[in-house]
Amino acid sequence: MIAGMSLADWRARYPLIETLMTLEETSWFNPAIAPTAEALADVGLTAADVADASDRLARFAPYIARVFPETQAAGGLIESPLVPAPRLQQALAERSGLTLPGSLWLKLDSHLPISGSIKARGGIYEVLKHAEDLALQHGLLTLDDDYALLDGEAARALFGQHRIAVGSTGNLGLSIGIMSARLGFQTTVHMSADARQWKKDLLRAHGVTVVEYEADYSVAVTEGRRLAEADPHCHFVDDENSTSLFLGYAVAAERLKRQLAAAGVTVDAEHPLFVYLPCGVGGGPGGVAFGLKLAFGDTVHCLFAEPTHSPCMLLGVYTGQHDAVSVQDFGIDNRTAADGLAVGRPSGFVGRAMQRLIDGYFTVSDEELFRLLALLEHSEGLRLEPSALAGVPGMARVLTEQQGYRERLGLSDARLAQATHLVWATGGSMVPETEMDGYLAHGRRLLQD
Repeated sequence: MIAGMSLADWRARYPLIETLMTLEETSWFNPAIAPTAEALADVGLTAADVADASDRLARFAPYIARVFPETQAAGGLIESPLVPAPRLQQALAERSGLTLPGSLWLKLDSHLPISGSIKARGGIYEVLKHAEDLALQHGLLTLDDDYALLDGEAARALFGQHRIAVGSTGNLGLSIGIMSARLGFQTTVHMSADARQWKKDLLRAHGVTVVEYEADYSVAVTEGRRLAEADPHCHFVDDENSTSLFLGYAVAAERLKRQLAAAGVTVDAEHPLFVYLPCGVGGGPGGVAFGLKLAFGDTVHCLFAEPTHSPCMLLGVYTGQHDAVSVQDFGIDNRTAADGLAVGRPSGFVGRAMQRLIDGYFTVSDEELFRLLALLEHSEGLRLEPSALAGVPGMARVLTEQQGYRERLGLSDARLAQATHLVWATGGSMVPETEMDGYLAHGRRLLQD
């Protein structure tokens, strides 16, 4: 029995579950999508909250520029490039035999400074917010100070009396660990079984304590949270429920809006924007999508992409049960090469907050992720980790859907011909060369087959 129903009852009530259980690639377009102005109220956060997060990052920019020299050219801004991907678009069209109107772009959070993934946004932001709160509370800082003073012995002595902990499949742990350790916090990262060894090694090299689990992400988070709750000096970064993480991710949207404008890309009703976001527990894609809806309203269409072995957010939103169900409840093993997306139970906060703002969800097999990894490297010369390729099939999924989605939203052929499709590349620049070479060799073999 799952939540009071037999498996047969679940299958009868929610037919898509059968497809998910057989690990077939699938797409589901949300019939409950609502106008942005109406659905934003579900989130419980506002544009003012995102502006506050953006202002906080601006205050920390002098500190970031000082301690992470790779950010100096951008004045301490942690931001990633936006690049067109016409050769990838052509390769996808040729491989699929489809016409793919519109233009394809990549948002390279894979190349964000400091920790090389989308988690550098929310993760680093939450650590900075906690550090600011402590520094203000202890009179070490005022809002008008140059925050570069936090790179000093007094600040490190203060932060060294406090602890930060997080549960992670890898990338969030890197962001939290690198930033926390640099500030001087005692930091512990609880890592699930699917986390890559190089990520654990890198954290330890930064002086972070890594606790390894033989179980999956949910267990690592639960145990990390339990231990932190017993320590009044420990701040637990809760990837499932944190509004600070969520707002740190949301800041990306206004920056993207400026990047698109600088690139001459129009976004309006006649030139819709589609954004494809890889999804694990949901905090990263949820926060980004929230910011995008604030920035672009109904002219942006956000879709979440998940591995066939870990479709937790799709399952939670499709059934309306959110974090009350997990993929393991239905015999789905949550074992995937897309380690950053290996999550069996979604964030209930994100699922409920965004359930009328996300246009659709789709799943991708591990084999296809590797093929796409090799295809991207061959076409555009870019190297990403497997999880970062999850959004690439989104363009074709939208253009070939047969669920009435495009008609329902007025996405005519004329509008689609002028659409911009943006794949959010969530990680990959820090993958060791030998490991990346292995990914590419595997992907090339699969492409040949």
